[in-house]
Amino acid sequence: MMGASHSHSAGPLGMVQPGEFDHASDLVKHLAYDLSSCADARYLQHVHQQLVAAVQEAYERRTEARCGVGSGHEDQVSFNRRFRMKNGLTYTHPGKGNPDIVEPAGPIDPEVGVLGAWDAAGRLLGCVVNFACHGTTGPGGTSADWIYYLEQTIRGVMGPEAIVVFLNGACGDVTQVNNLSPYGPEFGERSARFVGGRVGAEAVKVLLSVEPGELVPVAARTRILAIPRRRPSPERLYRDLTLVQRDPSEVDPTEWTFAKETVLLEAILAKEPVAEVEVQAVQVGPAVFLANPAEFFCQLGLDLKAGSPFPFTYPVELANGCVGYVPTPEALGEHGGGYETRLTAYSNLEVMAGPKIVQALLELAGELTPGEVPTPPRVGEFQGAWTYGNVPPEP
Repeated sequence: MMGASHSHSAGPLGMVQPGEFDHASDLVKHLAYDLSSCADARYLQHVHQQLVAAVQEAYERRTEARCGVGSGHEDQVSFNRRFRMKNGLTYTHPGKGNPDIVEPAGPIDPEVGVLGAWDAAGRLLGCVVNFACHGTTGPGGTSADWIYYLEQTIRGVMGPEAIVVFLNGACGDVTQVNNLSPYGPEFGERSARFVGGRVGAEAVKVLLSVEPGELVPVAARTRILAIPRRRPSPERLYRDLTLVQRDPSEVDPTEWTFAKETVLLEAILAKEPVAEVEVQAVQVGPAVFLANPAEFFCQLGLDLKAGSPFPFTYPVELANGCVGYVPTPEALGEHGGGYETRLTAYSNLEVMAGPKIVQALLELAGELTPGEVPTPPRVGEFQGAWTYGNVPPEP
């Protein structure tokens, strides 16, 4: 499994890929390659090389280990960013103090999933941490965002050589921004430390509490789903084609951006009207990681947990690819809204894509048999009270 931590301040890997629109018109190429966020070909090659190097190093350093798994709870750092408004629609990040906010339009997932591995001497070799929150604190420069401080917090207690792997949970609509709070901002270095430190501290508590043992069996299942993309109407396509040929400074920037996305989507549909969506279940004993390549809405991740036969079920988004936002059907309905639900080159799978992915992943999980959770050794039969501790008082 290749899982992206989805840091908004990381290197340029996502969005328009090199050569993705070479089949399209000169206008589309200009919109894609000159006026959109693009991955950097050299950086892509560098990351490919580092992934291979990491796998090789892991293979060469493999050793006997005892493993443990458990979950913690952290509910102070993540917030659903979509809100039901008085006008009956849903807005993404409506703004602090907005008097038209009614209530959050979706949940958060406070579970901090942790799987650790220890050597024979009891030293933590490394751990996997699963938590649902965007990496959008923006601490400055190019960075892993708050995930860096997650790693530093764990290493500060468990040892500086411990490897920390972060797998992002279903957080397509969850960030560190609390739109209901009058305080802020929730960006920058302090915010990154706050989120990463609290999630990392919860992970440490889990690592200190679980019982290392044998996590078996280890197994995996993969399936490729064919999910159709939604199409813009001919009227909208004509309107947006006309709009994008105007200077962006002459029109509303939001309208121009979404018009550009419509034109790019039409080029994608000409080449790939049906998306290949890889879903994957990776089992480690009593834990299963259920992966999809979307920015998966949080409720869909909670649906996976509710339907899974495993005692520890950890959704992983943006794994093994990227198909953009996959909202719930409700978010795409008449009372939905927010930019995640707009039809774009990034977010365009059919309305029922989320439930289809959930169903496929639960079917994969159902093909696997959960292993036992390691427990501490039991004491023998009662041999009598400790004589030093059962003496009577002497007033």
